Amino acid sequence: MNKPPYRMNGYQLWGFLSDFSKVTDGTFDNLAGYGQFHNWTKRSIFWDLLYLKDNLLRHNLGVMHIENNFFDNVFNTVMDVKCKTKDNEKERLDVVELYLQGDLELVQLHNGKLAKPEANYTFSSKDAKSIYKWISELKMPNGYASNIARCANPDKESMHGIKSHDCHVFMKCLLPITFRSLPDFVWSALAELSRFFKDLCSNTLRTEDVVRMQENIPIIICKLERIFPPTSFDSLVILISTIERSLIILSVS
Repeated sequence: MNKPPYRMNGYQLWGFLSDFSKVTDGTFDNLAGYGQFHNWTKRSIFWDLLYLKDNLLRHNLGVMHIENNFFDNVFNTVMDVKCKTKDNEKERLDVVELYLQGDLELVQLHNGKLAKPEANYTFSSKDAKSIYKWISELKMPNGYASNIARCANPDKESMHGIKSHDCHVFMKCLLPITFRSLPDFVWSALAELSRFFKDLCSNTLRTEDVVRMQENIPIIICKLERIFPPTSFDSLVILISTIERSLIILSVS
Protein backbone atom coordinates (compact mmCIF):
# COMPACT_ATOMS: atom_id res chain seq x y z
CA MET A 1 0.00 0.00 0.00
CA ASN A 2 1.35 3.43 -0.98
CA LYS A 3 2.00 5.99 1.74
CA PRO A 4 0.07 9.28 1.72
CA PRO A 5 1.65 12.03 -0.40
CA TYR A 6 4.12 14.40 1.20
CA ARG A 7 2.48 17.61 2.44
CA MET A 8 4.12 20.49 0.55
CA ASN A 9 4.15 24.08 1.71
CA GLY A 10 3.16 26.99 -0.51
CA TYR A 11 6.69 27.67 -1.80
CA GLN A 12 7.17 24.04 -2.84
CA LEU A 13 3.82 24.04 -4.65
CA TRP A 14 4.69 27.28 -6.40
CA GLY A 15 7.93 25.68 -7.59
CA PHE A 16 5.88 23.01 -9.36
CA LEU A 17 3.15 25.29 -10.72
CA SER A 18 5.00 28.50 -11.60
CA ASP A 19 5.71 27.43 -15.21
CA PHE A 20 2.19 26.08 -15.88
CA SER A 21 -0.31 27.99 -18.00
CA LYS A 22 -3.07 29.82 -16.15
CA VAL A 23 -6.66 28.65 -16.38
CA THR A 24 -7.48 31.80 -18.39
CA ASP A 25 -4.90 31.05 -21.09
CA GLY A 26 -7.06 28.65 -23.11
CA THR A 27 -6.36 25.02 -23.99
CA PHE A 28 -3.98 22.81 -22.06
CA ASP A 29 -1.86 19.79 -22.85
CA ASN A 30 -0.69 17.15 -20.40
CA LEU A 31 2.79 18.13 -19.28
CA ALA A 32 5.75 15.79 -18.89
CA GLY A 33 5.31 13.50 -15.91
CA TYR A 34 1.51 13.86 -15.83
CA GLY A 35 -0.06 10.88 -14.06
CA GLN A 36 3.33 9.78 -12.70
CA PHE A 37 4.78 12.66 -10.73
CA HIS A 38 1.86 15.08 -10.73
CA ASN A 39 -1.76 15.57 -11.93
CA TRP A 40 -1.58 19.25 -12.81
CA THR A 41 -2.38 20.63 -16.24
CA LYS A 42 -2.94 24.30 -15.38
CA ARG A 43 -2.35 26.91 -12.72
CA SER A 44 -5.19 28.45 -10.75
CA ILE A 45 -5.67 32.19 -11.12
CA PHE A 46 -5.52 32.47 -7.32
CA TRP A 47 -1.75 32.04 -7.53
CA ASP A 48 -1.69 35.60 -8.89
CA LEU A 49 -2.34 36.64 -5.29
CA LEU A 50 1.11 37.39 -3.89
CA TYR A 51 0.23 36.07 -0.44
CA LEU A 52 -1.24 32.71 -1.52
CA LYS A 53 2.02 30.78 -1.16
CA ASP A 54 2.33 32.10 2.40
CA ASN A 55 -1.11 30.82 3.43
CA LEU A 56 -1.23 27.82 5.73
CA LEU A 57 -4.53 26.85 4.09
CA ARG A 58 -5.09 27.47 0.38
CA HIS A 59 -8.43 25.66 0.10
CA ASN A 60 -10.91 26.88 2.70
CA LEU A 61 -14.25 25.10 3.02
CA GLY A 62 -17.57 26.81 3.69
CA VAL A 63 -18.79 25.38 7.01
CA MET A 64 -22.23 26.91 6.56
CA HIS A 65 -22.68 25.29 3.15
CA ILE A 66 -21.68 21.92 4.63
CA GLU A 67 -24.20 22.51 7.42
CA ASN A 68 -26.80 23.28 4.76
CA ASN A 69 -26.07 19.98 3.08
CA PHE A 70 -26.26 18.13 6.41
CA PHE A 71 -29.59 19.81 7.12
CA ASP A 72 -31.06 18.83 3.75
CA ASN A 73 -29.99 15.21 4.09
CA VAL A 74 -31.05 14.75 7.71
CA PHE A 75 -34.25 16.82 7.75
CA ASN A 76 -35.67 15.52 4.46
CA THR A 77 -34.95 11.92 5.47
CA VAL A 78 -36.28 12.13 9.03
CA MET A 79 -39.39 14.00 7.88
CA ASP A 80 -39.75 11.63 4.90
CA VAL A 81 -40.10 14.49 2.40
CA LYS A 82 -41.31 13.13 -0.92
CA CYS A 83 -38.73 13.23 -3.74
CA LYS A 84 -36.14 14.67 -1.34
CA THR A 85 -35.66 11.93 1.23
CA LYS A 86 -32.64 9.67 0.96
CA ASP A 87 -34.82 6.81 2.18
CA ASN A 88 -36.39 5.73 -1.11
CA GLU A 89 -37.29 2.31 -2.53
CA LYS A 90 -34.02 1.88 -4.38
CA GLU A 91 -32.07 2.75 -1.27
CA ARG A 92 -34.06 0.22 0.78
CA LEU A 93 -32.97 -2.53 -1.60
CA ASP A 94 -29.33 -1.49 -1.19
CA VAL A 95 -29.59 -1.21 2.60
CA VAL A 96 -31.03 -4.70 2.99
CA GLU A 97 -28.37 -6.13 0.66
CA LEU A 98 -25.52 -4.37 2.43
CA TYR A 99 -26.57 -4.45 6.04
CA LEU A 100 -29.13 -7.28 6.24
CA GLN A 101 -31.64 -5.05 8.02
CA GLY A 102 -34.74 -7.14 7.53
CA ASP A 103 -37.04 -4.57 9.15
CA LEU A 104 -36.31 -2.19 6.25
CA GLU A 105 -37.03 -4.70 3.51
CA LEU A 106 -39.75 -3.69 1.04
CA VAL A 107 -43.06 -5.53 1.46
CA GLN A 108 -45.06 -6.68 -1.56
CA LEU A 109 -48.76 -5.79 -1.43
CA HIS A 110 -51.70 -7.72 -2.87
CA ASN A 111 -51.79 -5.44 -5.92
CA GLY A 112 -48.17 -6.28 -6.72
CA LYS A 113 -46.75 -2.93 -5.61
CA LEU A 114 -43.96 -2.62 -3.07
CA ALA A 115 -44.58 -0.85 0.23
CA LYS A 116 -41.87 0.82 2.29
CA PRO A 117 -42.10 -0.04 6.02
CA GLU A 118 -41.62 2.92 8.33
CA ALA A 119 -38.02 3.20 9.51
CA ASN A 120 -37.05 4.00 13.09
CA TYR A 121 -35.32 7.19 11.92
CA THR A 122 -38.41 8.70 10.24
CA PHE A 123 -41.57 10.32 11.57
CA SER A 124 -45.08 9.34 10.64
CA SER A 125 -47.14 11.83 8.65
CA LYS A 126 -49.03 12.84 11.81
CA ASP A 127 -45.83 13.47 13.80
CA ALA A 128 -44.21 15.31 10.89
CA LYS A 129 -47.21 17.60 10.60
CA SER A 130 -46.95 18.43 14.32
CA ILE A 131 -43.28 19.35 13.86
CA TYR A 132 -44.05 21.58 10.88
CA LYS A 133 -46.75 23.28 12.98
CA TRP A 134 -44.24 23.78 15.82
CA ILE A 135 -41.72 25.34 13.42
CA SER A 136 -44.42 27.59 11.92
CA GLU A 137 -45.05 29.03 15.41
CA LEU A 138 -41.37 29.33 16.29
CA LYS A 139 -40.06 32.72 17.41
CA MET A 140 -36.36 33.50 17.46
CA PRO A 141 -34.51 36.44 19.10
CA ASN A 142 -34.36 39.51 16.90
CA GLY A 143 -31.21 39.41 14.75
CA TYR A 144 -30.35 35.83 15.70
CA ALA A 145 -31.98 34.27 12.64
CA SER A 146 -34.43 35.13 9.91
CA ASN A 147 -38.11 34.33 10.28
CA ILE A 148 -37.77 30.54 10.16
CA ALA A 149 -41.47 30.18 10.98
CA ARG A 150 -42.44 31.47 7.54
CA CYS A 151 -40.52 28.62 5.91
CA ALA A 152 -42.75 25.89 7.36
CA ASN A 153 -46.05 24.89 5.76
CA PRO A 154 -47.94 22.44 8.02
CA ASP A 155 -50.72 21.86 5.48
CA LYS A 156 -48.35 20.82 2.69
CA GLU A 157 -45.86 19.32 5.18
CA SER A 158 -42.91 21.07 3.58
CA MET A 159 -40.19 23.66 4.13
CA HIS A 160 -39.48 26.37 1.57
CA GLY A 161 -37.23 29.41 1.30
CA ILE A 162 -34.93 28.35 4.13
CA LYS A 163 -31.52 30.03 3.88
CA SER A 164 -28.04 28.75 4.67
CA HIS A 165 -27.89 30.72 7.92
CA ASP A 166 -31.26 29.29 8.95
CA CYS A 167 -29.86 25.79 8.38
CA HIS A 168 -26.87 26.80 10.50
CA VAL A 169 -29.15 27.88 13.37
CA PHE A 170 -31.25 24.75 13.00
CA MET A 171 -28.27 22.37 13.04
CA LYS A 172 -26.61 24.19 15.93
CA CYS A 173 -29.59 24.79 18.23
CA LEU A 174 -32.91 23.38 17.04
CA LEU A 175 -31.97 19.90 15.85
CA PRO A 176 -31.94 18.17 19.29
CA ILE A 177 -35.23 19.84 20.25
CA THR A 178 -37.08 19.15 17.01
CA PHE A 179 -36.16 15.46 16.81
CA ARG A 180 -36.30 14.63 20.53
CA SER A 181 -39.12 12.08 20.06
CA LEU A 182 -36.96 9.86 17.85
CA PRO A 183 -35.54 6.66 19.40
CA ASP A 184 -32.71 7.43 21.81
CA PHE A 185 -29.94 5.92 19.68
CA VAL A 186 -31.02 8.04 16.70
CA TRP A 187 -31.54 11.22 18.72
CA SER A 188 -28.25 10.90 20.61
CA ALA A 189 -26.25 10.66 17.35
CA LEU A 190 -28.02 13.73 15.94
CA ALA A 191 -27.52 15.60 19.23
CA GLU A 192 -23.78 14.85 19.09
CA LEU A 193 -23.71 16.16 15.51
CA SER A 194 -25.49 19.33 16.62
CA ARG A 195 -23.02 19.76 19.48
CA PHE A 196 -20.12 19.36 17.06
CA PHE A 197 -21.38 22.19 14.82
CA LYS A 198 -22.05 24.35 17.86
CA ASP A 199 -18.48 23.87 19.11
CA LEU A 200 -17.04 24.32 15.62
CA CYS A 201 -18.74 27.70 15.21
CA SER A 202 -18.04 28.99 18.73
CA ASN A 203 -16.31 32.30 19.24
CA THR A 204 -13.28 30.72 20.94
CA LEU A 205 -11.55 27.47 20.03
CA ARG A 206 -8.73 26.03 22.13
CA THR A 207 -6.26 23.52 20.71
CA GLU A 208 -7.44 20.77 23.08
CA ASP A 209 -11.04 21.39 22.00
CA VAL A 210 -10.12 21.04 18.34
CA VAL A 211 -8.22 17.82 19.04
CA ARG A 212 -11.24 16.43 20.91
CA MET A 213 -13.56 17.41 18.07
CA GLN A 214 -11.29 15.79 15.52
CA GLU A 215 -11.36 12.56 17.53
CA ASN A 216 -15.15 12.68 17.90
CA ILE A 217 -16.33 13.48 14.38
CA PRO A 218 -15.35 10.12 12.79
CA ILE A 219 -17.25 8.33 15.57
CA ILE A 220 -20.29 10.57 15.07
CA ILE A 221 -20.30 9.95 11.31
CA CYS A 222 -19.98 6.19 11.93
CA LYS A 223 -22.99 6.29 14.26
CA LEU A 224 -25.00 8.14 11.61
CA GLU A 225 -23.90 5.68 8.93
CA ARG A 226 -25.34 2.85 11.03
CA ILE A 227 -28.70 4.65 11.10
CA PHE A 228 -29.26 6.51 7.83
CA PRO A 229 -29.10 5.28 4.20
CA PRO A 230 -25.68 5.34 2.49
CA THR A 231 -26.73 8.04 0.00
CA SER A 232 -27.05 10.49 2.89
CA PHE A 233 -23.26 10.63 3.07
CA ASP A 234 -22.06 12.45 -0.01
CA SER A 235 -18.76 14.24 -0.51
CA LEU A 236 -19.86 17.41 1.29
CA VAL A 237 -20.70 15.43 4.42
CA ILE A 238 -17.31 13.71 4.47
CA LEU A 239 -15.58 17.11 4.04
CA ILE A 240 -16.43 17.96 7.65
CA SER A 241 -13.48 15.85 8.78
CA THR A 242 -11.25 17.87 6.42
CA ILE A 243 -12.29 21.04 8.24
CA GLU A 244 -11.12 19.49 11.48
CA ARG A 245 -7.70 18.66 10.03
CA SER A 246 -7.42 22.24 8.80
CA LEU A 247 -8.22 23.57 12.26
CA ILE A 248 -5.54 21.33 13.75
CA ILE A 249 -2.95 22.77 11.34
CA LEU A 250 -3.88 26.35 12.25
CA SER A 251 -4.03 25.72 16.00
CA VAL A 252 -0.68 23.93 16.13
CA SER A 253 0.97 26.54 13.90
